[in-house]
Amino acid sequence: MHSYSATRAMVSHEARRLLEECSARARTSPSTSPHTLMDGPHPLAAVPRVASRFDGLGVGFAPYLQPPGPEVSRLTVGEPGFGTPREVIDAAIAGLEAGDTKYSRCAGTLDLCQAVADYLEKHHGIKVGSGDVVITPGAKQALLYSFMITTMPGDEAILLAPSWASYEPMLQLIGAVPVHVQVREDDFHPDCDAIRAAITDKTRMILINSPCNPTGAVYTPAEIAEIVEIAVEHDLWIVSDEIYARLNWMDYPHVSPATIPGGAARTLIVNGWSKSWAMTGMRVGFLAGPPEAMKAAVKSQANSASHIPTFMMEAARVALSCDDAVEHFNAEYLKRREIMRDGLSSIPGLRVGECEGAFYTYVDVRGTGMSDIEFADGALEAGVQLIPASLIAGGEGFVRISYAADENVIHEGLARLRAWLCDE
Repeated sequence: MHSYSATRAMVSHEARRLLEECSARARTSPSTSPHTLMDGPHPLAAVPRVASRFDGLGVGFAPYLQPPGPEVSRLTVGEPGFGTPREVIDAAIAGLEAGDTKYSRCAGTLDLCQAVADYLEKHHGIKVGSGDVVITPGAKQALLYSFMITTMPGDEAILLAPSWASYEPMLQLIGAVPVHVQVREDDFHPDCDAIRAAITDKTRMILINSPCNPTGAVYTPAEIAEIVEIAVEHDLWIVSDEIYARLNWMDYPHVSPATIPGGAARTLIVNGWSKSWAMTGMRVGFLAGPPEAMKAAVKSQANSASHIPTFMMEAARVALSCDDAVEHFNAEYLKRREIMRDGLSSIPGLRVGECEGAFYTYVDVRGTGMSDIEFADGALEAGVQLIPASLIAGGEGFVRISYAADENVIHEGLARLRAWLCDE
């Protein structure tokens, strides 16, 4: 029989195991190559060893993303709480029925790539040609290609901490070195002086994610411009993860570094269909940027994934015109944002940020006297699943709570947290 306690024990054990692995990895000499085979005896002598690049490689938030029992209010997953627009589903079905199940153009159909280029200019003022767009199996694959394009083994990439859990292990997987630069704690925006101080002769790339997962921060146009200035000064690449670009709740616009003078020639734009169009399981993303980088992206895809499912290309193109669905989703997110922010702010010991964008609330729990792991474990015991941010660099003392969940789930989760923390 499922119980909160059983789930808590399972998740807590896995989280602590991963934290211990991260600590062990941090103690490992940086000169140790991630691309060697481990020496020493193996318990199954006849079986080859797995390459050591996977030893201690993180899996991010996975321990706290395990589906709990149905009685638990799940406020963890970064997934829209809506169905995919009907027009998109119909287009995918039509593609299958039309026989769009054969090989296609590696970078994506010309129609789809042109539609992405038109979309970027219309919504974000980004000017790229259809030949400068590569459609990828999800935005995560686009990120991996961008890391391969901008770094070599031993090169350093600056991450603004806390950052999304998959960035660090993806960089480590290809032998690059993530360098975490803490954001300002008052608003989770970039500390540009700290970025400058972190640059060495090995730095090759700065990664930005605005709106940000996990903090929800939306960087100001001036902050983006200063990061571009730093990149130009030091001849660095910028990888701009813009997957939440349409989920901006501030009175200033989302700004891509590709639109700042000097930025277009050094910025790789990562985006996709998962968040704004509720298409997470369809695995469609894109990478856009300067021509030479996109030639490398095509080579990366041609020698790995080939292309996304052919029948999904027209469905993705159709989605880009579904503005009514995006606006409806955003209106609901704003409602849920207010419910979540007001509810959490009323609980003593919690400090709630502005929730500027995306669909996450980043909460300081240190006022409760608990660590973030203790808080997450206690919340799970109370019937609420959320994510402790110490699973990622720079996140100690905070938890990430998603308000993409159904409104009723949010209300119930808040009631349970209040009952637990206020003894109601």
